[in-house]
Amino acid sequence: MRGDKAQLAFNNIAIGRYGASSSRMKGDNQTPLGSFQISWIKQHHRYYRFFGVDFPNQEAADLALAEKRISRQAWLSITKAIESSRLPPQDTPLGGYIGIHGIGRGDRTVHARFNWTNGCVALTNAQIDELSSWIKIGTKVVIR
Repeated sequence: MRGDKAQLAFNNIAIGRYGASSSRMKGDNQTPLGSFQISWIKQHHRYYRFFGVDFPNQEAADLALAEKRISRQAWLSITKAIESSRLPPQDTPLGGYIGIHGIGRGDRTVHARFNWTNGCVALTNAQIDELSSWIKIGTKVVIR
């Protein structure tokens, strides 16, 4: 997006095999909804290229604490990392290692027919190549 105008759009993406949710938990295979930032980039990855986002963010941590899905200690560890401009811990009950990636050597037919990820957003490798020139650390990502 540039302002309110889409600069690039992709069809044929895949998300978590059990859809998307604002109440994502580790292992539920759901893609988290919300606003994130690209926090790290792995150029060579099992899924071709990986653009990691800063999940869990403060909004997800606050909601999880209010819903009693995480402990106050887990909430504090997420909050302290965010306040220190560090990547939130990726091993809380909310999970982590969420991002945008390709399909690597995966089956394009499966990708075209099913939501198959553990919570990430997957594009084809060619789409990831196209997206790469738009992405850098700090790029805003909204999953809705």
